Amino acid sequence: MCQTVIPRPQARRGLTLIELMITLAIVGILAATAGPSLMQQIRQGRRSDALDATASIQQAQERWRANNTTYASTLASLSAASTSKDGYYTLALSAVSATAYTLTASAVAGKSQTGDTGCTSLVVTVSNGVPTPTPTTCWRR
Repeated sequence: MCQTVIPRPQARRGLTLIELMITLAIVGILAATAGPSLMQQIRQGRRSDALDATASIQQAQERWRANNTTYASTLASLSAASTSKDGYYTLALSAVSATAYTLTASAVAGKSQTGDTGCTSLVVTVSNGVPTPTPTTCWRR
Protein backbone atom coordinates (compact mmCIF):
# COMPACT_ATOMS: atom_id res chain seq x y z
CA MET A 1 0.00 0.00 0.00
CA CYS A 2 1.19 3.42 -0.90
CA GLN A 3 1.53 5.84 1.91
CA THR A 4 0.70 9.48 1.19
CA VAL A 5 3.04 12.03 2.69
CA ILE A 6 1.34 15.21 3.73
CA PRO A 7 3.73 18.16 3.50
CA ARG A 8 4.18 20.18 6.66
CA PRO A 9 3.40 23.85 6.49
CA GLN A 10 6.56 25.90 6.35
CA ALA A 11 7.37 28.20 9.23
CA ARG A 12 6.61 31.84 8.51
CA ARG A 13 9.57 34.13 8.20
CA GLY A 14 9.71 37.90 8.39
CA LEU A 15 7.21 40.49 9.54
CA THR A 16 3.67 40.96 8.46
CA LEU A 17 2.57 44.37 7.26
CA ILE A 18 0.71 45.03 10.50
CA GLU A 19 3.76 44.19 12.63
CA LEU A 20 5.89 46.48 10.47
CA MET A 21 3.40 49.36 10.79
CA ILE A 22 3.25 48.98 14.58
CA THR A 23 7.06 49.04 14.76
CA LEU A 24 7.24 52.17 12.61
CA ALA A 25 4.58 53.88 14.74
CA ILE A 26 6.54 53.16 17.93
CA VAL A 27 9.77 54.46 16.38
CA GLY A 28 7.95 57.58 15.17
CA ILE A 29 6.52 58.31 18.61
CA LEU A 30 9.92 57.86 20.24
CA ALA A 31 11.59 60.16 17.70
CA ALA A 32 8.91 62.83 18.11
CA THR A 33 9.31 62.93 21.89
CA ALA A 34 13.09 62.45 22.13
CA GLY A 35 14.12 64.81 19.30
CA PRO A 36 13.28 68.17 20.95
CA SER A 37 14.71 67.03 24.27
CA LEU A 38 17.93 65.97 22.58
CA MET A 39 18.25 69.34 20.79
CA GLN A 40 17.75 71.21 24.08
CA GLN A 41 20.52 69.15 25.68
CA ILE A 42 22.81 69.90 22.74
CA ARG A 43 22.07 73.64 23.01
CA GLN A 44 22.73 73.53 26.74
CA GLY A 45 26.07 71.85 26.09
CA ARG A 46 26.99 74.46 23.49
CA ARG A 47 26.58 77.22 26.07
CA SER A 48 30.04 76.22 27.26
CA ASP A 49 31.31 77.92 24.10
CA ALA A 50 30.01 81.25 25.43
CA LEU A 51 31.14 80.53 28.99
CA ASP A 52 34.70 79.79 27.85
CA ALA A 53 34.82 82.91 25.70
CA THR A 54 33.52 85.19 28.46
CA ALA A 55 35.93 83.70 31.01
CA SER A 56 38.83 84.28 28.62
CA ILE A 57 37.82 87.91 28.06
CA GLN A 58 37.35 88.47 31.80
CA GLN A 59 40.90 87.26 32.40
CA ALA A 60 42.22 89.47 29.61
CA GLN A 61 40.34 92.45 31.08
CA GLU A 62 41.91 91.87 34.51
CA ARG A 63 45.39 91.64 32.95
CA TRP A 64 44.67 94.87 31.05
CA ARG A 65 43.46 96.65 34.18
CA ALA A 66 46.55 95.56 36.11
CA ASN A 67 48.62 97.60 33.63
CA ASN A 68 46.18 100.47 32.97
CA THR A 69 43.85 102.70 34.99
CA THR A 70 40.70 101.40 33.32
CA TYR A 71 39.25 98.32 31.64
CA ALA A 72 39.74 97.95 27.86
CA SER A 73 36.88 99.42 25.88
CA THR A 74 37.20 97.14 22.84
CA LEU A 75 37.84 93.46 22.25
CA ALA A 76 40.56 94.42 19.77
CA SER A 77 42.50 96.08 22.60
CA LEU A 78 42.52 92.71 24.35
CA SER A 79 43.43 90.83 21.16
CA ALA A 80 40.18 88.92 21.64
CA ALA A 81 37.93 87.62 18.89
CA SER A 82 34.42 88.99 18.45
CA THR A 83 33.02 85.46 18.14
CA SER A 84 33.33 82.47 20.42
CA LYS A 85 35.72 79.64 19.55
CA ASP A 86 33.09 77.37 17.97
CA GLY A 87 31.22 80.31 16.41
CA TYR A 88 27.89 79.93 18.20
CA TYR A 89 28.06 83.34 19.93
CA THR A 90 29.12 86.90 19.12
CA LEU A 91 30.82 88.84 21.89
CA ALA A 92 30.52 92.53 22.73
CA LEU A 93 31.76 94.89 25.44
CA SER A 94 29.63 97.76 26.69
CA ALA A 95 29.33 100.20 29.61
CA VAL A 96 33.10 100.19 30.08
CA SER A 97 34.47 102.41 32.85
CA ALA A 98 37.47 102.48 35.13
CA THR A 99 35.87 99.98 37.51
CA ALA A 100 33.20 98.10 35.55
CA TYR A 101 32.14 96.69 32.20
CA THR A 102 29.43 94.50 30.68
CA LEU A 103 30.22 91.58 28.41
CA THR A 104 27.46 90.08 26.26
CA ALA A 105 27.53 86.78 24.38
CA SER A 106 24.64 86.64 21.89
CA ALA A 107 23.61 83.58 19.87
CA VAL A 108 24.57 83.89 16.19
CA ALA A 109 21.56 84.19 13.87
CA GLY A 110 21.04 81.12 11.72
CA LYS A 111 22.67 78.72 14.19
CA SER A 112 20.80 76.34 16.48
CA GLN A 113 21.64 78.36 19.60
CA THR A 114 18.97 80.90 18.64
CA GLY A 115 16.48 78.24 19.77
CA ASP A 116 18.01 78.08 23.26
CA THR A 117 14.95 79.36 25.09
CA GLY A 118 15.75 82.14 27.57
CA CYS A 119 19.51 81.80 27.02
CA THR A 120 20.14 83.37 23.62
CA SER A 121 21.93 86.27 25.28
CA LEU A 122 24.36 85.59 28.15
CA VAL A 123 25.46 88.72 29.99
CA VAL A 124 28.11 89.18 32.66
CA THR A 125 28.55 92.51 34.41
CA VAL A 126 31.89 92.94 36.15
CA SER A 127 32.29 95.59 38.83
CA ASN A 128 35.63 95.91 40.65
CA GLY A 129 36.61 92.45 39.45
CA VAL A 130 33.44 90.76 40.70
CA PRO A 131 31.36 89.14 37.92
CA THR A 132 27.55 89.02 38.04
CA PRO A 133 26.10 86.72 35.35
CA THR A 134 22.53 86.99 34.02
CA PRO A 135 20.32 85.06 33.50
CA THR A 136 21.74 82.92 36.28
CA THR A 137 20.04 79.71 35.13
CA CYS A 138 22.01 79.80 31.86
CA TRP A 139 25.45 79.90 33.44
CA ARG A 140 25.53 76.29 34.65
CA ARG A 141 28.03 73.99 32.94
